[in-house]
Amino acid sequence: MRAIGLSRGFGAVRAVDGVDLDVPMGAVLGLLGPNGAGKTTLMRMLLGLLAPSDGEVELLGRRLPHRASEVLPHVGALVDAPALHPHRTGRQNLLRAAAAEPLLDSARIPAAVDAVLRRVGLAEAADRRAGEYSSGMRRRLGLAVPLLTRRRLVVLDEPTDGLDPAGTREVRRLIAEMNAAGATVIVSSHLLGEIEATCSHVAVLRAGRLLCAGPLDELVDSGPSALVVTTPDGERAVAALLARGIDAEQGTRDRVFVPAGPATPDVVATLVHAGVAVHGVTRPAARLEEFFARLTEEPASTGAGSGAGR
Repeated sequence: MRAIGLSRGFGAVRAVDGVDLDVPMGAVLGLLGPNGAGKTTLMRMLLGLLAPSDGEVELLGRRLPHRASEVLPHVGALVDAPALHPHRTGRQNLLRAAAAEPLLDSARIPAAVDAVLRRVGLAEAADRRAGEYSSGMRRRLGLAVPLLTRRRLVVLDEPTDGLDPAGTREVRRLIAEMNAAGATVIVSSHLLGEIEATCSHVAVLRAGRLLCAGPLDELVDSGPSALVVTTPDGERAVAALLARGIDAEQGTRDRVFVPAGPATPDVVATLVHAGVAVHGVTRPAARLEEFFARLTEEPASTGAGSGAGR
């Protein structure tokens, strides 16, 4: 999947602004951003549900919208609230959705529907009206639609929204199963722990602009994180560092913490020059929460436009 210079405006507001994004085949990409970053708007354009103001989309190597009929049968999606008929049962809603699947033979539809109802934990509630479902159950029913047939690309917008912890774990399992079966998955979430546990790649949006994208492990380890200095004389170490203009604070026992910024040799040289014994210096890898906070708290690097939209 590729987005090339993708933009979308709503009046004077740029909800998505010049996004270039390349999602490798077989990846599980987590799309992150604060509320109003443009995540849902971007997903809708990637699926051909919303026309971009500028730019192009390639799905499975084909340009949209001209070759959409070739591509979209291989794409499953849950974007926004699932469109369910409240007076039909869960099973009836899925049968209706399955009938519109061009790759699903009509003779296989009943078995396929029963199978996905079991997979999303709704087998016992299948014959209740969807209007009687809780928000979590409606979310599960919406998730069942992309599972009706094998997909090459699956796009899920906040798939764990409204789910309890057990349901969240089930979604994580379903994403892993789809990916293991060969699907590339794009998922948005405000739960950073879920993205970190589920995704191989991340892309971060803010105010409609793409701040970064790439393999998760490479990105979260790319920026500076706090230094941890092991020394038997923490008070002297902190005093020496502060005297050189280096922020530092006493930790527990023999630990001194130096916030992200100074290079390790500078810290060590300062302490040695002050006669402070240094037993060890480590820089633990930054994880996703720290990386995300560092990115989204900084001002946008270019341009004057602002974005709004999920």
